[in-house]
Amino acid sequence: MKKLSPIINVETDPRWAAVVARDPRADGQFVYAVKTTGIYCRPSSLSRLPKPQNVEFFDNAEAAEAAGYRPSKRTSKDQTEVASQHAATVAMACRQIESSETVPALNELAETAGLSPFHFHRVFKAATGLTPKGYAAAHRSRRVRERLADGGTVTDALYNAGFNSNSRFYEAADKVLGMKPGDYRAAGRNNDIHFAVGQCSLGAILVAQSERGVCAILLGDDPHQLVCDLQDQFRQANLIGADAGFEQLISKVVGFIEAPALGLDLPLDVRGTAFQERVWQALREIPVGRTASYAEIAQRIGAPTSMRAVAQACGANRLAVAIPCHRVVRSDGNLSGYRWGVERKRQLLERETQS
Repeated sequence: MKKLSPIINVETDPRWAAVVARDPRADGQFVYAVKTTGIYCRPSSLSRLPKPQNVEFFDNAEAAEAAGYRPSKRTSKDQTEVASQHAATVAMACRQIESSETVPALNELAETAGLSPFHFHRVFKAATGLTPKGYAAAHRSRRVRERLADGGTVTDALYNAGFNSNSRFYEAADKVLGMKPGDYRAAGRNNDIHFAVGQCSLGAILVAQSERGVCAILLGDDPHQLVCDLQDQFRQANLIGADAGFEQLISKVVGFIEAPALGLDLPLDVRGTAFQERVWQALREIPVGRTASYAEIAQRIGAPTSMRAVAQACGANRLAVAIPCHRVVRSDGNLSGYRWGVERKRQLLERETQS
């Protein structure tokens, strides 16, 4: 983020008045930095007041650090305490959302948390990677899936998940489930899934496609096991062996694996939670031959503390190479777990670096 426009006379800036008053209500709105010491502080900091001519203001701590300032020791301690308080506040809000029959309004959640709606919204998104509304939608989606998977009726799933009308449920269900609710309850019944199994330099590969697009790209050592994995995902779908035309699709995927510079432009049938889909979209934006750490992906999606959740989203990806979770590495550059094996991850990265 860019630094705020400089103020010629700091003493006439209302932010300076907040600093002099050590006003805690200004915390989270800006930070001030001291040119002579190279540190920045929150407005309410009890640090010794600097001379006004040595002060400049920034929108937030990230902007101050980008300009070369470091947090004061007191600020670092305060930030740890604030982070702990925010985590507890967000956890309480999540439980409130999950236990409510209808989605609580933002103002209601903020009032319970003792924060302004704007500040609460920002704190919640920073902690979870989702807005309160997005979290509520993801929670309802999970409840729908669990209820239908347990054999519950569509009507039961509708009301159990907090939808108050059939129309709103069916409006959201097709996107959330990737199919009609009744078909999801029947494990994909009435859905045609075309698939083919082939071989590439990484071993066996299975590519499957629904009417929406490619819904699975699986890698492994045993072709039969890949088919079993697909059957587990769509237990009662109509699995249709590929014809000659479909085999051109698998050839395209294999070609990309062997020569990543060719690129891979395929319609995808992506099915995941709101958070997972944000992570997967961020992965697709990593250029061929480049990598990113789990922490960097968390930063890019606006959830800097959600590294573990990012790793879990990578592990849930069923579209190998099309959603390139192999391009995510540890902060030290070392390779970590990969759904289809670390050695395959290493080979994919080596090829992309050399292409």
